[in-house]
Amino acid sequence: MSVNWTLPFDEKILPEDKRNLLPIGDYHKVHKTSVANYQQFWAGVAQELEWYKPWNRILDDSNPPFYKWFPGGELNASQLCLDRHYNTWRRNKIAIIWEGEPVDNDGPRKVRKLTYGDLYHEVNRIAHVLRETYGIRKGDTIGLYLPMIPEFPMMMLAAARLGACFTVIFSGFSADSLAERLVDADAKLLITADAGLRRGNMIKLKEIADKAVENAPCMEKIIVVKHVGNDIAMNHDRDAFLHDITRNVPHNVYVEPEKVASEDPLYILHTSGTTGRPKGQVHDVGGYLTLLHATMRWVFDVKDNDVYWCTADIGWVTGHSYIVFGPLMEGVTSLMYEGALDYPEPDRWVSIIERHRVNILYTSPTAIRSFMRNGEDWVKKHDTSTIRLMHSVGEPINPEAFRWMLRHVGHDKVPFGSTWWMTETGGILVSHTPGLYMVPMKPGTNGPAIPGIDADVVDDHGQTQKPLERGYLVIRNPWPGMPLTIHKDPERYKDVYWTRFPGSFYAGDYAVRDNDGYFWMLGRADEVIKVAGHRLGTYELESALIQHPAVAEAAAVAVPDEVKGEVPVAFVILRAGHTSRPELEKELHQWVRERVGPVASLKQIFIVSKLPKTRSAKIMRRVVHAVVLGQPIGDVTTLEDEASVEEVRRAYMELKQEIGVQSQGSA
Repeated sequence: MSVNWTLPFDEKILPEDKRNLLPIGDYHKVHKTSVANYQQFWAGVAQELEWYKPWNRILDDSNPPFYKWFPGGELNASQLCLDRHYNTWRRNKIAIIWEGEPVDNDGPRKVRKLTYGDLYHEVNRIAHVLRETYGIRKGDTIGLYLPMIPEFPMMMLAAARLGACFTVIFSGFSADSLAERLVDADAKLLITADAGLRRGNMIKLKEIADKAVENAPCMEKIIVVKHVGNDIAMNHDRDAFLHDITRNVPHNVYVEPEKVASEDPLYILHTSGTTGRPKGQVHDVGGYLTLLHATMRWVFDVKDNDVYWCTADIGWVTGHSYIVFGPLMEGVTSLMYEGALDYPEPDRWVSIIERHRVNILYTSPTAIRSFMRNGEDWVKKHDTSTIRLMHSVGEPINPEAFRWMLRHVGHDKVPFGSTWWMTETGGILVSHTPGLYMVPMKPGTNGPAIPGIDADVVDDHGQTQKPLERGYLVIRNPWPGMPLTIHKDPERYKDVYWTRFPGSFYAGDYAVRDNDGYFWMLGRADEVIKVAGHRLGTYELESALIQHPAVAEAAAVAVPDEVKGEVPVAFVILRAGHTSRPELEKELHQWVRERVGPVASLKQIFIVSKLPKTRSAKIMRRVVHAVVLGQPIGDVTTLEDEASVEEVRRAYMELKQEIGVQSQGSA
């Protein structure tokens, strides 16, 4: 492993509001105490929730790594998100602001606003139907395949109310992927919609669902939300519209929340690994909600008058944790948007901030880089002065994207952090915590571990690395929100996460810790390019490219080389106002060498207008890699724009003969 790493920036930035400011040395003292007594620490956080019955142990660690938090305790996620607010003044507070994708920027907007009272009544009505008509009980699993509409969180909360487990399948997945996940989760009921909308296109979800259930024998019934109004086929022995089956359910019907054990499963969410069967991560109730409660307070500093917007899709864990359960548990007004952030015009996202007076923004580095590509003039058209706090999620944020967002949206005034976590962790584990203690920000860092989390960077033998030495990120201690297991595959859970570094959770990410104890995530450890024995993270190359003022986005992948084994090539999107020219490409080659090192010499740079991305704005490097190797690109149902694949293929094939890149076959 190459261990030396150069800190891109060590500039410390402070927001204007310094009320919670704590020198980083003092923060580490507080953090050390929380980790030394982590069980008692997390018990103190859990006591802030409403429990039907207190736990008899904080942590059952008798069968590691299958840890159980707060065993003996009983609670209900739906009760925490709805009932406790319904019985207070928050009954009439807006819980969800939903906005649909418009035909054009000047056309009529589809907006729905639901109070906590509205949400409470609708969830009770749905739960009543699920129980009385479909026989859903504790121990059952239902599947959710929905667009970003208010009925999505309603269904999750209704299932939780009954003590049933749910599994969400992202609405961009194909029929085969949907069927595979439904079967793995043993789901007996599927809830979908007639269709969803994305960039003006109709995604025919019911049609996809019909194909999926042909290969999902566990599936007994389908409930359909009428959203778009397109014609769909209905099997009347199996299918029913939600509005039909709830028509005669009284508005004030009450379904008592099931008292579930803390260690009971709340949901199963499949991680989409590059190989093998998707891993169904099983998350509990008590530990998961404890972590969300803590991070909503510490990381997002939520207040009762805030409008909070997480731009993710509920189909991913970010949406589970920080669109549904986290915000609603804290009584926050949460904004949901169905559509692309830059459609029909590049200022769509910032117009939403202005129109709904958003205070807290949670978005992805890839989205930010796409905003940068379109230029700041689109941002200047709108008022973002209501923003008081921002965070990013999904992948490491490069320093230039951090600076751009802080400058043009946060006006160099607000806290801006880059959170690290993953499907497996349930919630944020590494981040700035401006709602608890504010430490100086640095462009590009994720910050320190949150209290109670013992994160470390280790070498191949599990030994702690020195500052600025690259290694593997691990979590040394159990934490609330961690998985119970992988559904139907406990041995795989042990092998994937707990075997490589016994006693520690292996996150699968490269990381560095700087001299101030801040973590810098360097991307997935399996996304590496091995150049003559040196291991280069794709993030390191991409981040270096994006620091150049002409570059908006980049994707680095490996191609075979007879001498070095592998060498990197990069596909680059330029910012507005810049064009491809030999001088620029030469400059970019030198730029990367200077910032990463001579071993990072790029074989070739390809200038493209678009890159393959998921609908959640993540670059699909495996697709880029498959194109350059001439291999099948696999399942691309989550791909945002199919033309992006042809763009990469065209750019690569045009220059392939000139640069002599080794190919494994025709693309």
